[in-house]
Formats: sequence, structure tokens, C-alpha cells
Amino acid sequence: MKINWLIITCFGLFVPSMSAQQIHFEGNDMPVYEEKPNSSTGLNEIYVLYSSDGVSMNYTQRDAGANVTWYSYDERGGGYAEPISGIERVDSRVTAMRQVVPDKGYIIEEGTDRIYVWVVDYSDYELDLKNISVDSQRDCGTARLNIEGVGDDIIYYTINGVPERLNRELTVTYRTLEWRDESSMWAEVVVEENEESFRNSIAIPAPYCDTEFTLSGDKFLRFWDMEIEVTSDTYVTSAVAVETTAAQEEREATNEIGENEGSSSTLGGSAPVSITFSAYCTDAMVHKEWQMSTDADFNDIQLRFTEEELVQNLTEAGTFYYRFYGTDNSGECETFGEVYTVSIGESSLECPNVFSPQSSEGVNDEWKVSYKSIVQFQCWIFNRWGIQICKLTDPSQGWDGKYKGKYVKSGTYYYVIEAVGSDGIEYNLKGDINIINYDQNKNSTVN
Repeated sequence: MKINWLIITCFGLFVPSMSAQQIHFEGNDMPVYEEKPNSSTGLNEIYVLYSSDGVSMNYTQRDAGANVTWYSYDERGGGYAEPISGIERVDSRVTAMRQVVPDKGYIIEEGTDRIYVWVVDYSDYELDLKNISVDSQRDCGTARLNIEGVGDDIIYYTINGVPERLNRELTVTYRTLEWRDESSMWAEVVVEENEESFRNSIAIPAPYCDTEFTLSGDKFLRFWDMEIEVTSDTYVTSAVAVETTAAQEEREATNEIGENEGSSSTLGGSAPVSITFSAYCTDAMVHKEWQMSTDADFNDIQLRFTEEELVQNLTEAGTFYYRFYGTDNSGECETFGEVYTVSIGESSLECPNVFSPQSSEGVNDEWKVSYKSIVQFQCWIFNRWGIQICKLTDPSQGWDGKYKGKYVKSGTYYYVIEAVGSDGIEYNLKGDINIINYDQNKNSTVN
């Protein structure tokens, strides 16, 4: 018999105002698992009984004088619900169905209010786990677990007759490695993967360390303190992963043009550039190498370095690419680190011809060249009689206007520079240096 008022309910025009707490069960040895389904199902509650044998379902009404009618429905939905005969009145407020029938939906009507529930007998779907093993076929990204056991899907139907599946919440537990930025290391962690239903094959992201896999469940057995589990033999991993860093040595040369501005992806600047590349590898990695190429796609690898930490001192202009490559023992599982771009600029070298030591501290009180990517440098400074006043061996160095610890007199001095740039340009420069505008009363050497 089709109940027309239930069709209206199926279309969501009626919102139930009764509470599932008015329903309780008697005769069951184990507590009832209660689950609140999504509101779109139209159900107030789903009840999972460990066993329905000898279990009665009771309803406590709110109004002792109201009429109470029970209905049940199947996979067709609430629109096809039928009245239940044989409902007993226990007292003025309680009615009961002495033997609950599982795998059905129930609608209890009190006056104009209704409550919608579904009842499951877990013993019809009981989980049984016998064994777990890992597929021997090599897969670098996935560990495939083979499960022996049974555990049928627990299906219920909404008031609109839509099939839904209860989540069993099986748990797969194993160990893997997780990268920690704050400590720059791989740390062993325990991972729990939840599975909604029982399956004979489960794919898990391949762990980065040797481990056992444990499958346990389900949430219903866990609720009844009857959880079961199976554990695999030790799985030897072949999955590999790497984290890399690149740290550029900083320089504090105020006269260097385009001072190095390294980042995690773009490094370089004014040569010479010193960069330390570091690789942090997971357990299964055996073959390890840093690769250098002038091609961003690494179609032409020019250098290979078989170490985890690589220090590169770059003195040639151009753009270079570095990355780390590693594999497991078989060479089948491989991984690549981040690609680092290193751009070394072309050289330049300019010389000032005027400075004034002692006149204003920090303002043009030292003679320095302005340079970029100078990898070899020598500079000699002479007075008018050819006496060497100063010698500089690095372009970042400067002359403070002193000779033998004392300031020289104002006047004209001369420099000779021999230098080589990162682009191979050779500099042979000569010129004059004019010292002006400082306190003549200060002690000075004879010019």
C-alpha cells in the first residue's frame, strides 16, 4: 500500500520535529551503535545492532493521549511504506515491536509528527580479517595490500529510496618518513589511512622506510571493544624522495655592483659565487648525484657530482642549472630535486679619480673601484715619484689615503690595475687619483 503523505515528506516539504532519543531497544546484549546520517537522507538516525535476535524496538511518545502508528519501508523508499501490524502498547506512553526486523526503514507517526530511522543487524555484515600481505610486484609510488577476509558493504536507503553505504572506518597503519623544514631532516612518523569499506586490495602511498602494515577495524567492532587486526610481514621499501637546499655565501662589499641576490630558485649575481647544494635523501636511495647543465631541460648534462653536499665556486659568466637525481638500488625508482638556476653576470670595472680622506667619515673617504664579476684583481697605487703607496689584491678592498699608517698629503697619485672578469675580459687600467679637501693641519707624510 502506498502512503501519499510520505511522498510529500520525500520531497522535503515536511521537517520532522521528533527526536531519535525517543527510540530504544531491549533484549540486546551489546549497546546499540547510533549514527546521525546526512540530513539529505531524510533520516533522523541509523541504528546498528550487534544482533537483532530477540531484540525489541520501543518508542516513547511525548503525548500520552496521542495516536502512534508505525510504518516500515524497503529499498523503494518512504513513499512505499506500509503500516506495521502487531505493535504492542506497553503502557500509556510506550509502544513496542517485539521482534525488530533489520535492514528496513521505520517511520513512527505521533499525531502530525514523524520520525525516520533505519535499522541494521551487524551480524549479517560482520567483518572478518584473516591475513594481509603486500603485492610483490614493484611499484615505486604505491604499495598494494592484499587482504584476506570478508566484510560486505552495509547498505541503507534514504526516505527517497536512494542507496547509501555506511562507513566502516577500517584503519591501515604504517610508518613512513616525513620531511621537517625546521630541522632539515626526514623524520619517521606513523600514518593512519582510513578505508570506508572492506576491499580485498588496498593501494597505499609507498612508504619511504621499511615498515609493517596493520589493518584494523571496523568502527562498530571498535565501539563494542571487539576490534580485530592483521599485520603484514616487513615491507622493504623501494620508494625514494629527496629534499634539497642551495645556500649562497654572502659578501658585504659596498662597491660591488649587483651584489648577489640568491633565492631558493634563482641564485648567482656578481662572480665569484660560492654556493653549497645539499641533498637529504630517504632510506632506499642508493645512487645519488648532483647534475649541472646549461640547458634548463637537462638534455645536455655537462657535470655530475656523486655526493650529497656539493660546493660550487663559480667564476664564469652565464646561466647554469643544478638539480639532484637519485634512484633506488635497482634504478627503477627515481626522483629529482628542485632545479636551481644560477645566473652569473658579465664583468665591469670602473675607477674613481677623486676622494677626500678625513673630510667626512663614511662619505667618499676611501678610494675603491666599482666592480662586478671580477675574479682576479691586483691594484698598485704610486705617488708622483713612483713610490708604491698601497697594493690591493681584491676588488672589495680600498685605499684609505694612508701610507705607513699616516695620511698622505693632498695631490695626485696614480693607480695601475690588472684584472680578469667572469666573461674572460682582461682589464689593464691606469689613471690618476686626486686627494682633495681634508684638514691640512692633521699629521701627514711628506709627499
